[in-house]
Amino acid sequence: MNYEVVRLEEKIVAGVAARTSNDSPEMGNVIGGLWQKLFSEGIFMQIKDAANEKSIGLYTDYAGNQKEEYMVVVGREVKTEAQELENIVVTKIPAGNYAKFIVRGDVQKDVAKLWEQLPKMGLARTYVCDFEEYQEEAMEQAEIHIYIGIE
Repeated sequence: MNYEVVRLEEKIVAGVAARTSNDSPEMGNVIGGLWQKLFSEGIFMQIKDAANEKSIGLYTDYAGNQKEEYMVVVGREVKTEAQELENIVVTKIPAGNYAKFIVRGDVQKDVAKLWEQLPKMGLARTYVCDFEEYQEEAMEQAEIHIYIGIE
């Protein structure tokens, strides 16, 4: 899987959140449930001061490595931390170096495929913050930029 190393500035993300782990049998339901809530309850469009129309799946607050618990935030990039919606989490994507992958295809199958291959790639991951940035709304022919925090 090809990637490029990029340096990102800090970004602010607002959305709905939960904790899970890759070993949890409920991980797929937890993450899928957050996406469902974000769009079915209209939260995505209610988040104020959006920086763009892209949706973000953010993985942060790792307890250790990819086998331990982390926080998932599903939402969008915003210009300010001030949010008025109840139960909205605001967090930051820290400035730093990221391995940027571009995935084109099905938002579930092809993204999952990349996450399955990632541990075999030998990246010097930081386990501080990783995120998916969905460029389009199409489910089967989407373009997703996946950023993995690296040293």
